[in-house]
Amino acid sequence: MNDTIKVIGIGDNGRDSLLPLYQKWIHESERLVGGERHLNFFPDYQGEKIVLKGGLSRLVETLQQEKKKTVVLASGDPLFYGIGGYLAKKMAVDIYPNLSSVQLAFARIKESWQDAYVTSVHGRSMKGLIQRIEGRKKVALLTDEAHNPNEIARYLLSYGVNEYEAYVAENLGSPSEKITHLTLEEMAEGSFSPLNIVILKQVKASPSWPLGIDDQAFYQRKPDKGLITKKEIRVLSLSQLNIREDSVVWDIGTCTGSVAIEAARLARHGQVYAIEKNEADLHNCRKNMVKFRTDFTVVHGKAPDGLDNFPDPDAVFIGGSGGRLQSLLEMCCRRLKPGGRIVLNAATMETLHDASRILADQGFQTDITLVQVSRSKPVLDMNRFEGLNPVFIITAEQHKGGETD
Repeated sequence: MNDTIKVIGIGDNGRDSLLPLYQKWIHESERLVGGERHLNFFPDYQGEKIVLKGGLSRLVETLQQEKKKTVVLASGDPLFYGIGGYLAKKMAVDIYPNLSSVQLAFARIKESWQDAYVTSVHGRSMKGLIQRIEGRKKVALLTDEAHNPNEIARYLLSYGVNEYEAYVAENLGSPSEKITHLTLEEMAEGSFSPLNIVILKQVKASPSWPLGIDDQAFYQRKPDKGLITKKEIRVLSLSQLNIREDSVVWDIGTCTGSVAIEAARLARHGQVYAIEKNEADLHNCRKNMVKFRTDFTVVHGKAPDGLDNFPDPDAVFIGGSGGRLQSLLEMCCRRLKPGGRIVLNAATMETLHDASRILADQGFQTDITLVQVSRSKPVLDMNRFEGLNPVFIITAEQHKGGETD
């Protein structure tokens, strides 16, 4: 055994899951690192044992300072949501994977998994899970004691999800292994081992909403139905925001939530934060979030108050400033990540003028589009066009180097 740290994947059946060579390396090592469950598989080990309980940076310091022949044990494949990737970035290691829990789970239900979407809620929030899995044919979810099969099922049911059947694979590879096939309703009420993985298999089509959801599809305040970013303006504004899958997006003055909802569907691996001052609109926004299966953070407040609690954004949409345009734009410019964009919809020339001036003072260059849209409207057995209010779409980016020309 050489001095390079060996990271070895181990199954729930302990020693029996390891090749004889791996067992030899463990026997010859001077230090064995792993979770309590892993270390308990080796009660007769004669060297030093280190229990993994978080604090990986401290572990790295120990391994680097005290040179010993070391084996690190990790569940399944150490590079699959495991410790292997972290250690490989910090020091010289050799990695020897075992079967991952996902491989075993799909093998047990006799399903291929090259087309599966795999994600984890182990030690992570379920925020945004619904838009990440929306429309996926097969989903594998790594769980923990808090984000267990019951909570996952209740979460999905709260968004009206009924197109999946579920499998819960417990204690894979151990003598107490158990595979249960059930509905989401049954999973919500079931009792499961803490060591499990959830597989969702789509059995009927999911609802589908293309980019540019029709205005009338959203819950809106009545009779003031004009308080929504119209579909045509919304699609152009979203295009200007340049949203990526992992973007952090702010929607200021979200109202019905139409922009935030479409942004969340674009940034399905990112985060969307919305703020709205009107409680009635906020209520409709939350109803729309459920209807269109998007899970983002929305708060009641009048920006810029409340924005301090949001992480720095890659993209900011401003649908309304509430009379605080100066302070609002100054904060957005200050917080925007490098390369990010601010998009502002303005209905008046005065707002256009003020926004352009403030953005220039902050070192931002602007691109302005005047959008004038007309929609067909039936009149008897004919059609005519009815114009919507013209809107200025102001797109702002920081000058290169952060300085004005």
